[in-house]
Amino acid sequence: MGSTSHEVRLFVLVLCPSKEKGTKNALETGRTFSTLLADLEFRQKLLEAHSEDEFKRLLSKQAQILADEQNSVEKRLLENHTDVKRMIIGQTIGGLIYVVLSGQPLMILLTTAPLAIYIKIIYNICEDFQLDFFAMYCCVGLWNAFFLICYSLFGVSRLMRWSTRSTEEIFALFISVAFCVDATQDVIKDFANNYYSPGCMATGLEVLRNESEPLIVPYSPRNFSPDAFDYSSVNSSPAHPEQSFDGCRRESSILFLFLMLGTLWLGVSLYNFNKTPYLQASKREALADYALPVAVLVLSFVGSFLFKDVHLEHFKYDNTRVFNLAALDKLSVAAIFACMGLGFSLSLLFFMDQNITSAMVNNPCNKLKKGPAYHLDLFVVAVLNAFLSLFGLPWMHATIPHSPLHVRSLADVEERVDQGHVYEIIVTVRETRLTGMFSHILIGLSILMLPLPLAYIPTAVLDGLFLYMAVTALNGNQMFERITLLFMEQAAYPPNHYIRRVPQRKIHQFTACQVLQLLFMCAVGFSPWPYIKMVFPILLLVLMPFRHKVIPKMIEKKFLDALDGEHQ
Repeated sequence: MGSTSHEVRLFVLVLCPSKEKGTKNALETGRTFSTLLADLEFRQKLLEAHSEDEFKRLLSKQAQILADEQNSVEKRLLENHTDVKRMIIGQTIGGLIYVVLSGQPLMILLTTAPLAIYIKIIYNICEDFQLDFFAMYCCVGLWNAFFLICYSLFGVSRLMRWSTRSTEEIFALFISVAFCVDATQDVIKDFANNYYSPGCMATGLEVLRNESEPLIVPYSPRNFSPDAFDYSSVNSSPAHPEQSFDGCRRESSILFLFLMLGTLWLGVSLYNFNKTPYLQASKREALADYALPVAVLVLSFVGSFLFKDVHLEHFKYDNTRVFNLAALDKLSVAAIFACMGLGFSLSLLFFMDQNITSAMVNNPCNKLKKGPAYHLDLFVVAVLNAFLSLFGLPWMHATIPHSPLHVRSLADVEERVDQGHVYEIIVTVRETRLTGMFSHILIGLSILMLPLPLAYIPTAVLDGLFLYMAVTALNGNQMFERITLLFMEQAAYPPNHYIRRVPQRKIHQFTACQVLQLLFMCAVGFSPWPYIKMVFPILLLVLMPFRHKVIPKMIEKKFLDALDGEHQ
């Protein structure tokens, strides 16, 4: 006993109902006793510290452990609402409804990065105010559908005539940046857990260990110190069997990086294969159309079978019930009015994303014979998202770059040469509903492949898929082309129409304005403070008045017509 509670052991039994709320589970109920035991254990470690540096290191390590545990709990709770099974079922139902009823079936509906950000905002609000997430999610979705129906009935989409190519390209680049940010975060997380794990970063030691061999610690008389390594982390039994390895897994991080970049390289190489002289034209076009699935299959085989002895993270599958009707009666009147505000902001995001994607699909470069249907498409999106909200399924709307890539896959393309520069021109597009219908039916059937063999796809390959979507979305983006001009010799500038008609200084000035808008969008969209992200839909809407009221004061109209006119 004594003042240090030596040889004291406490056993705590926590009782909670089997049908638990998110804030009344065993973890929350037993947290009081957990902190009591943790304080005693942590205090003992501090008393045994031999120096001031070790004392500071223990304090820093304890703070990092608490932060990591809190993040893992929040992520696990949120994944229960948006798991793989829900995504597949929601994508199938929403896609089939849209393909059958929409006016422009070439657009692809998905849950986008801005929507994921907004769902995270709703989740944080529910955590702060102790609200039921499913009920809040459903109520926000229904208000969003109500506002979208009003937009479609009153023809609000006519405002999109003020949306120029500049707005479309800024938003497209933001989506590409979002894909890159997601992939980069996963790489950083994997390197932090494996490459820079405590076992790898032990001072003065190189720890090599696996599950079947004993610990090997090479001895170096010059820098060896018995206190340099925390042996308790090696000899202690873990709480979870799947996390039993606490040594050094640097090979996992290297393989993660290899699979991610390999998926990107193979996918982009096959995507551009029709520009090579190899094989016949029809085979080159087929490889280009199926570049992404081929890259995913090849690198998944490499990661899961050729390197099966190397630990890799795979996506998690939770076989839970999907169709649970949300209990709106759990919300108070004040919460319902709060949902109305969130739903209005969300409707602005839907309105801009849906119509910007529709404008990119229906631009004159694609030579579509059937006209657009902005109001009808918005109405269909509103109805199907109301249905998805009732059952807690993920929201969706038309997205880029998937929709323009779908149009390109259905197009016949010719190559034109102008002053040594090769351009691709779309001759005709097969406008059909069959591709969207069959693809979503196959997506629905893929649920039969859960958990196997889809679980063989490593997370690194999925991150490579994100990078592939980000890179291929840059094709035809004039804003990105003008950014590359800043690093290009002037004599090598391509003979574009705006280069021939606009002074170089005005080109760079307009590009700088676009980059500043993009950076501001990224600062808001990727802000660490959730409530700031709520401004993102309004910021997206502000792009149009900024383009027509502010930029003309810096650049003459004749130059803007060349830089930001119709698609050419």
